[in-house]
Amino acid sequence: MKIIVDAMGGDFAPLAPVKGALMAHERYGAEILLAGKEEKIRKALHECGCTALPTGVEIVNATEVVEICDDPATAFKRKKDSSLTVGLTMLHNGEADGFVSAGSTGAILAGATLVVKRIRGLRRAALAPTIPTATGRAVLIDCGANAECTVEYLLQFAYLGSYYAQKVLGVETPRVGLLNIGAEESKGDTLRRETYQKLREAGEAGHLNFVGNIEAKEALLGACDVIVADGYSGNIMLKSIEGTGKLFSVKLKEMLLHSAGTKLAALLLKGRLADFKKMLDANEVGGTALLGISKPVVKAHGSSNAAAFCNAVRQTIAVAESGIIADITQNVDKMKVTPEKD
Repeated sequence: MKIIVDAMGGDFAPLAPVKGALMAHERYGAEILLAGKEEKIRKALHECGCTALPTGVEIVNATEVVEICDDPATAFKRKKDSSLTVGLTMLHNGEADGFVSAGSTGAILAGATLVVKRIRGLRRAALAPTIPTATGRAVLIDCGANAECTVEYLLQFAYLGSYYAQKVLGVETPRVGLLNIGAEESKGDTLRRETYQKLREAGEAGHLNFVGNIEAKEALLGACDVIVADGYSGNIMLKSIEGTGKLFSVKLKEMLLHSAGTKLAALLLKGRLADFKKMLDANEVGGTALLGISKPVVKAHGSSNAAAFCNAVRQTIAVAESGIIADITQNVDKMKVTPEKD
């Protein structure tokens, strides 16, 4: 398995992606291609204690960097020798099995769509992070790639999320819910009501395990395994979860350090608190899969540390090995609202 890591993407590049890639190489045995400015990558390798490139790790020199301030829709075209463009082009050409970057989300989405290409028949690619729930984790799709959606987009997101939950997360029969303002069939705007009907039809045909509308609070309690949303609503939900997790952690720490008694309680709860913190830590997940693209692309968080990059590589390997892309390709006709004309 060969994975390309964008060594210039993220707040802590190139050190964090390089260190994380080395960790992943050691733990999972993946071959690593570090795309970026060779001089800076070698400096980062030296900081990691590597005087020479380990066997199975290569540097792919790319002299430009797509910055956050660049126009995401055109940056990868203008900067043809950027680590992002070079890496995605190599993936498209079959020189690797997957791509990881913590760079600009918009640029990665545009580059993956236009360079690597979507799976034929899919209207849009979608970001599909996994979020913590009371019963484990759930796939939230979409969370920012498509702010405005059609019924067909949401129907296809439901299929993509279901395949991901089944093939990558190991959920045998994923429960699919439509994020809405209420559980009743009549709730929501026209888009949600029409999408509900299409998802119900897919459920009745045995293609999806559709469980109906889901409110955000019920989704977090584990009412479904796949949460279908437009990118606007999904992003608000995702950022609300992240903010709530941080707020809870801060307040819990304040409470446990308040007195000698609470400090003793914290000591007794140390192991469980560590598990709780791990559940809320985005670095443990690694990144967000960009579903609908013809080859595995994973977007790591911009503030990813080395551990997050390591986990993002692990996640990319899991996507590549799962067979999810082949399954989606074979079943894409089920995902269309209106069959394409010959």
